Amino acid sequence: MAKGHTSRHGSMAYYPRKRARSIVARVRTWVDLGKVGLLGFAGYKVGMLHIVKKEDNKNSPFYGQEVIRAATVIETPPLKVLGFRVYEKTFYGLKALTEVWTKDLPKDVERVFTVPKKESYNEQMRKLNDVKNRVNVVRAIVSTQPRLAGIHRKKPEVFEIGVGGNADEALEYVINSLGKEITIDQVFSVGEYIDVIAVTKGKGFQGVIKRFGVREMPRWHKHRKGSRRIGSVGPTKPAIMFTTPFPGQLGFHQRTEYNKRILKIGNPVENKEDDINPAGGWPHYGLVRSTYVLVEGSIPGAIKRLIKMRHAIRPPDVKRESPQIIYISTKPWPPGE
Repeated sequence: MAKGHTSRHGSMAYYPRKRARSIVARVRTWVDLGKVGLLGFAGYKVGMLHIVKKEDNKNSPFYGQEVIRAATVIETPPLKVLGFRVYEKTFYGLKALTEVWTKDLPKDVERVFTVPKKESYNEQMRKLNDVKNRVNVVRAIVSTQPRLAGIHRKKPEVFEIGVGGNADEALEYVINSLGKEITIDQVFSVGEYIDVIAVTKGKGFQGVIKRFGVREMPRWHKHRKGSRRIGSVGPTKPAIMFTTPFPGQLGFHQRTEYNKRILKIGNPVENKEDDINPAGGWPHYGLVRSTYVLVEGSIPGAIKRLIKMRHAIRPPDVKRESPQIIYISTKPWPPGE
């Protein structure tokens, strides 16, 4: 009789399975489209709903018909440009040359770090002029504005975002943007594909069945040590393989999901027709009080978690029409929650 066989459990792409270093995801690559401006944005996950839209994929058998799709709401209040940092490309990678901070830093930033003195601005600009001919990469230092969102927080997140264009154009852009606000419609457009980077929901210490999906052993025969475990760890010499399923941390991992499509960018304050708040507000979140973006499908992370977005690093080649939304449900997804 042939021996039963199943494929291995657990993808090798996600090792090591340990907790993320920070609850704010780190973006290692920014996609430069050749135009001057920020190469990404960030917002807070609100929740999911469902929409009715016309299928605009010409390869779909439902092309031109009404279809129901799940979508995620991300609230994206404007980002404030606090400063910028310039880098030089070296044999060992990027090397930071200097940084410049705006004179008028928001008071909430003091909750994150000790702010530089106002008098240091002229000294920072003098250092920048000394290394201007060595600059290869420019990145803006921005902060979120959670007070403008509905999550009832004061402490902002401060992080870097790449700036597009050549070094001289990018430098001129960030100098002119110091202390100003950048909105999401200045970075992304409706119908565009983006990548979302976030830290997933944490599920704590879990066993091998939930963590790797291994099969539970029969409980009625020869398993006095338990059934929700692996039968053998394999050879122990020279060592146990690191791919052997063991209990451990599940969730709270940084993940990137590619090619998420923007279906809508709206603001319930400026346009009442863009109001997507259900009666009583969103569960565990509250009310969307500023600009939001509607992304097709699900995205990683818990509610209220910071979601970073960038231009798609490997967008699909198929050109699609602009999204035509017929109906947006104001009830959370899935139904009953």
